[in-house]
Amino acid sequence: HSSPLQKVAMPSGSKKDKKEKKDEAEKENVKEEDIESYKKRKIADLENLGRSGGVYVPPFKLARMQKEIEDKTSAEYQRQTWEALRKSINGLVNKVNVGNIKNIVEELFQENLVRGRGLLVRALIRAQMASPGFTHVFAALLAVINSKLPEVGDLLIRRVILQFRRAYKRNDKIVTTAAIKFMAHLVNQKIVSELLALHVATLLLERVTEDSIEVCVSFLQEVGQALEDLSKAGCQAIFERFRTILHEGEIDKRVQYVIEGLFETRRKKFSDHPMVMDELDLVEDEEQITHEVDLLDDTIKGEETLNIFKAIAPENYAAEEAKWKLISSEILGLEQDDGSDSSEDSDEEADAAADRRAQEKILDFTEQDLVNLRRQIYLVIMSSVHYEECVHKILKLNIAEGQEKEVCTMLIDCCAMEKMFNRFFVLQAERLCRLNPVYQDNFTESFGVQFNTVHRLETNKLRNIGKFFAHLLYTDAIPWSIWAQVKISEETTTSSSRIFIKVIFQELSEQWGVKKLVDRLREDELKPFFVGLFPKDHPKNVRFAINYFTAIGLGVLTEDLRTFLEQANAQAAEDAQRAAEERAVEEESSSSSSSDSSDSSDSDSDSDDSDSSDSSDSSSSSE
Repeated sequence: HSSPLQKVAMPSGSKKDKKEKKDEAEKENVKEEDIESYKKRKIADLENLGRSGGVYVPPFKLARMQKEIEDKTSAEYQRQTWEALRKSINGLVNKVNVGNIKNIVEELFQENLVRGRGLLVRALIRAQMASPGFTHVFAALLAVINSKLPEVGDLLIRRVILQFRRAYKRNDKIVTTAAIKFMAHLVNQKIVSELLALHVATLLLERVTEDSIEVCVSFLQEVGQALEDLSKAGCQAIFERFRTILHEGEIDKRVQYVIEGLFETRRKKFSDHPMVMDELDLVEDEEQITHEVDLLDDTIKGEETLNIFKAIAPENYAAEEAKWKLISSEILGLEQDDGSDSSEDSDEEADAAADRRAQEKILDFTEQDLVNLRRQIYLVIMSSVHYEECVHKILKLNIAEGQEKEVCTMLIDCCAMEKMFNRFFVLQAERLCRLNPVYQDNFTESFGVQFNTVHRLETNKLRNIGKFFAHLLYTDAIPWSIWAQVKISEETTTSSSRIFIKVIFQELSEQWGVKKLVDRLREDELKPFFVGLFPKDHPKNVRFAINYFTAIGLGVLTEDLRTFLEQANAQAAEDAQRAAEERAVEEESSSSSSSDSSDSSDSDSDSDDSDSSDSSDSSSSSE
């Protein structure tokens, strides 16, 4: 007899067999998968990696993937070269020291420092912040690069100044000390003018605190010898300020000893803190380029976007790579002999092939890239919790020039689809308009498109879009010149467009108040844009505009139109009265002229009769 356990175990064995068969079928399907599609999927996965690089890819595997990419100017290849450039620059900066700085400089100039200048500057600042003791080495490295590529030195100076400002406002002593130490060695290497050092020292001694004095003392110990050589009068003034602080005696004893130590260092002529070490004096004075930057200049920008990868057009990428090869060869002093080396010939042939591929333009009539971009923008918008987070993600997308319109259209459509008006979308639009004027122009253009097609929208969508643009108007995110394309009259508007304008103006009056809205509409520089809103070309249109704004509860906006209409009516009455008087005068003059003509005809007839009678009398007398 079979036991119950055996009866139960039989079906489980059959399920196991089915599962094994299913796994074998899936393995066969995987084997049959196209290799090209697998490669494309893997490249796409690498492309979507985060800022930190995502999953580790072994160097040999990354090199193999780069070789497998046929188009050496595609976006995938550009991203991989960007990641390789970032890793190479970080590695070279992190291992630089006094002994190998010359070799590191040569290796750095073999990398594309024009394209990766943001990466280089960021790597130098981070390395200096982590190891302030090597600041003089990093400054010497930058001095060599600055003599050949001045834009790199200028960018680093601006970012260090911005870092110093932020740390100074936050009272962050550690970051402030590191930043001013970097600035001191930049002055020592004559990368930046000594005026910056004097400005920093003056700022630190403006409000005397124990921390500010300690920071300023450490700064002057590093840069004092350079200031003695370059600006003796300025250096003397700063030390006189220190002497005054000592005489006042309002600071702690420990800080007084610090100041006295600075004077002792000065008496020794800064022998313990030389301006530039002999091993790091790599640039001749006539070759060095010195930048002059104001410490408190509000126009200084850090250009943080240079740290972020952005794909460019294939033809531009190939041209930039070729241009950098020439610049690098010129800097390193390499001579290219035509036909002397077979490897050079092969490189030229590869470059020529790459140029030909870059010139070949592929037209995508399916607009699949555009569809993917819209999907990506929609997912970013709907997956964000806060509007600032969403704007940050949108700006990180590699949106090509001319595709900003898709972001504007997507924000408007998402806002229109909501059951109730949601400020989440319009706050993103406002932020984008303030960050980039291109988005402002696109939203201005979108207003005209929405106004012309507003009759296709449902009432709820129409109301949401109206409040969307009202928010952009009362926050001045878009210019009020958008009203130049609107004309209120019976012929040029529909019921939908009139509701659209009503929603906008009612929202403006709620947010601002009627008084501020009236003041805005009466501004002289904006009046040319409101000619269509408050027409004065024909009394019929004037009455229509007055009745329209009165019906929506904003009749106060039409006071000027009412005054104009009264004056026009009075002028018309005067013209009519004047015309009637002129007609009466003409009628009197015509009647008087007709009576005169009748009198003259009567006199003529009398004279004729007398002449005829005289002639008859004369004839009778002759008989």
